[in-house]
Amino acid sequence: QVHVVESGGGLVQAGGSLTLSCAVSESIFTFNAMEWYRQAPGKQRELVAHMTRGAVTNYADSVKGRFTISRDNAKNTVYLQMNSLKPEDTAVYYCAGVRSYLSWGQGTQVTVSS
Repeated sequence: QVHVVESGGGLVQAGGSLTLSCAVSESIFTFNAMEWYRQAPGKQRELVAHMTRGAVTNYADSVKGRFTISRDNAKNTVYLQMNSLKPEDTAVYYCAGVRSYLSWGQGTQVTVSS
């Protein structure tokens, strides 16, 4: 069973930055892609950032230019660098490894105060 553990969430003021980490118990190269999602209260979970095995990245329009997904292959860790944070970025952020199914972490809370 794959273990996915997110960390790095917290409370930050608008305009600030946070970096989330996603530690995976298996080589991230065994996944077709790694993804970051978020879910705000009362809203559906949405895809925020995506990185393929070949390191091709895609972002939701709402975070493009502010968020960056990256990885450290040796550490089996994926990161989400979040800059210029806005109150509307407040959500629980989830990491997922993509195969024919998604392997989810437990999530980490990000709260952006205005």
